[in-house]
Amino acid sequence: MNSSIFRKLLWSALLLIAATLATVDFYLTRYVRQQQTDNVAERLSIEAGMLAGDLADHPPSDLAVWVQQSGPRARTRVSVFDGNGKLLADSEPSAPSLDDPLVKAEVAQSLSLKTGRAVRAGGGFNRQSYYLSVRPAPGARPPMVLRLASTLEDSHVAANAVRLRILATSLAAAILALLIAFLLSRWLNRRIVQLKRFAETFLSAGAARDPVIDSSDELGSLGRSMQRMAAQIRELIERLNLESARREAIISSMAEGVLAVDHQLHVIFCNPAFQRAFDIRASVPERVSLLELVRDSGLLRMLNRVLQTGEPVKEHLQSPAAGNRSFEAQINPLATPSGTGAIAILHDITDLERLEQIRKDFVANVSHELRTPLAAIAGYTETLLEGAMEDPHNNRKFLEIIQNNAVRLTSIASDLLVLSEMESGAARGEPQCISLPEAVDSALQTVEAEAAARNVRIVRGNIEALEVRAHRVRLEQALLNLLVNAVKFNRPDGEVHVEVTRLSTSQAAVVITDTGIGIPSEDLPRIFERFYRVDKARSRQVGGTGLGLSIVKHAIERMNGRILVESQLGRGSKFTVILPIA
Repeated sequence: MNSSIFRKLLWSALLLIAATLATVDFYLTRYVRQQQTDNVAERLSIEAGMLAGDLADHPPSDLAVWVQQSGPRARTRVSVFDGNGKLLADSEPSAPSLDDPLVKAEVAQSLSLKTGRAVRAGGGFNRQSYYLSVRPAPGARPPMVLRLASTLEDSHVAANAVRLRILATSLAAAILALLIAFLLSRWLNRRIVQLKRFAETFLSAGAARDPVIDSSDELGSLGRSMQRMAAQIRELIERLNLESARREAIISSMAEGVLAVDHQLHVIFCNPAFQRAFDIRASVPERVSLLELVRDSGLLRMLNRVLQTGEPVKEHLQSPAAGNRSFEAQINPLATPSGTGAIAILHDITDLERLEQIRKDFVANVSHELRTPLAAIAGYTETLLEGAMEDPHNNRKFLEIIQNNAVRLTSIASDLLVLSEMESGAARGEPQCISLPEAVDSALQTVEAEAAARNVRIVRGNIEALEVRAHRVRLEQALLNLLVNAVKFNRPDGEVHVEVTRLSTSQAAVVITDTGIGIPSEDLPRIFERFYRVDKARSRQVGGTGLGLSIVKHAIERMNGRILVESQLGRGSKFTVILPIA
């Protein structure tokens, strides 16, 4: 009953029935009345014909008696008038008087046309009557007019009876229309609700894929159109979701930071690389202001420039907000629904700049390291060629200097080759299970002579019997380099402590501690760089190449290990080599 369709169908049916009822009532009652009037006219015509002949045979003195007899016999009111419309006799003298003007008109019409007819409410009656006037004897003198009058009450009764039947029929039709509208509305409403539910839920997970359409009417055609449309929309949305997922995956996996803002510098999107670069740990709220997220004047300046000019910008950006990291920033205009925004792609070149600086330092260091022995070799060779070979007191000394510098050049070249081999990933044979105490003993035996010469005592601490998976030559070389440094940079009567211990079920450690000169805290991050020297004068004095610790780090990392260092200036250093247990 609350259905809008039901109400519309019901009112439509009721309005149609009401319009039909009014039309039928108007035409049908008129027809019934006309039929009744025609019947009365025909009956009065027959009676008038019979009475007119009889009236012509009666003298005027006998009119009253004749009229009183003829009225009941004809079952109508019989009146006789003279040529001027004066009443001569009336079968109902007690009835209300007739209207003289109308009577005169009817009499005149009868005298001229022989028959006069009229339908009106008159003669003192409140109901309509049919009046028929005839001239009984056209040649009679004086002229007379016979008028018969009969009420049309029967026509009203018949018309009312028809109207009642029409109303009864209309009521039955209204009830039937109500029932049909109810059933039809429920049928239509059920199908429309089904289509509506399908339209509202066809994109939801688990929803019915197609509505039940079991007819070929307009709703069935609409349902089939919705099916085709739903299939196309699903395909389009799946394609868009796939493309969106691909773009999201690509942007999220990019090493470059990506930031998108609208025309008011509200963040539309930023990928994880951007968040990591600017140390943004919390999730980024939607449409948050960039100033609340990142305070970097350089980035803001570039974004504002793109928003104002609409032209792309590419610049080098060093951001204090990102820990002074360096970026190659490419910012382009971005079309958004609210206006032109900007998208920034930040390529982190901090490591590239650091590597470039390392390369420059390496070239400078190599040049410096090679220049000194080469200059010594060239200088003393030239001295010998110019006559010093004939000097028995200095020629041998000069040759020894040349030999020492040549050996130093050979050591530098050898160490550079070792580093190059390690960086290229080349390994000497497959990793093996190596006894860590044996590798430590081998390195200690090699360094014992130099330790004794420098008056440095080597102390063996707790040596656990552990095995690691590594390359024996590289492991012994790394341990030897650490022990040699611990001896060379120690003080007279100093000590070097060596321990082998288990850190966990999967890791073993070799700890080498010395009592030497130590390393300043500002130099600790750089001691594993090539040719980096803490004390350049002492390093050259003891014959170091500046590549030993770099070789150690590369060798240990190639064996899936790591090296830690602790040091205090003037109090010695502690190196810890951590390796996986085999």
